[in-house]
Amino acid sequence: MALPDFTMRQLLEAGVHFGHQKHRWNPRMGQYIFGVRNDVHIMDLSQTVPLLHQALKAVSDTVAGGGRVLIVGTKRQAQDAVASSARNSAQYFVNARWLGGMLTNWKTISQSIQRLRKLEETLSSDAANALTKKERLFMDREREKLERNLGGIKDMGGIPDLIFVVDTNREAIAIQEARRLGIPVAAILDSNSNPDGITFPVPGNDDAGRAISLYCDLIARAAIDGISRAQGAAGVDLGESEEAPVEEVLVAAAEEAAPAEETTPAEEAPAAEEAPAAEEAPAAEAAPVADAVEAESETAAAQA
Repeated sequence: MALPDFTMRQLLEAGVHFGHQKHRWNPRMGQYIFGVRNDVHIMDLSQTVPLLHQALKAVSDTVAGGGRVLIVGTKRQAQDAVASSARNSAQYFVNARWLGGMLTNWKTISQSIQRLRKLEETLSSDAANALTKKERLFMDREREKLERNLGGIKDMGGIPDLIFVVDTNREAIAIQEARRLGIPVAAILDSNSNPDGITFPVPGNDDAGRAISLYCDLIARAAIDGISRAQGAAGVDLGESEEAPVEEVLVAAAEEAAPAEETTPAEEAPAAEEAPAAEEAPAAEAAPVADAVEAESETAAAQA
């Protein structure tokens, strides 16, 4: 595979070029703003295209090297897209709420994840039948709360190697924790965002649902490209491993079917032809013998 392709036309159709009203802008984003139209800032897509390509390449390289990518987007219009893209690309996500210390205090977060796993095992086993209705209700509520906040990172196993953030203003705590730990950050920067501390800035609209879906889809495809590269470097070719058994079975079936079709008619045809001949031969030989016996019996009767 290769990095996902996208065009400036796709960005325009998704509304990536729309910023906020000009009085709400952050002056540090001036270098990424093309101009103003109808009192709204317009992002410079000629910079967005190469910067987005760099962010996608960073995601692919991270995954290809065995790293983990964490996608963060807790605003309402980003929750479904973030979760879907992370699941489709076997990565991790936070889409409900960023808990303070989720990266810098990973030990405590790990304990909460262990508690979530314990609740899941208890409620799915026969031990749940021994609980009272009230106890089970409390455990269900606790499990749902932990699943909502930690369900996307319960299999991460450690801090991520790269973070992709949809809204830097809303996820400011996540960016601060990543900077403190030296984790690279790729982020969508709207006209009211602060680009400081962002390793891979991508100027664009971070509020429109279509734009967010486009970002998440590209990130997921870049991660899948990284997985393919990692498997190729390890000498694993999934295409061959899946097709080879099918081809062997088809060849074996063809070899078994070919002799059966050739020999069956040849063997059965003579049998069908010889069977009547074998039955008619005794009948033909028996007729003269019967006539001779009748002639002898008539001669003996005449002499008598």
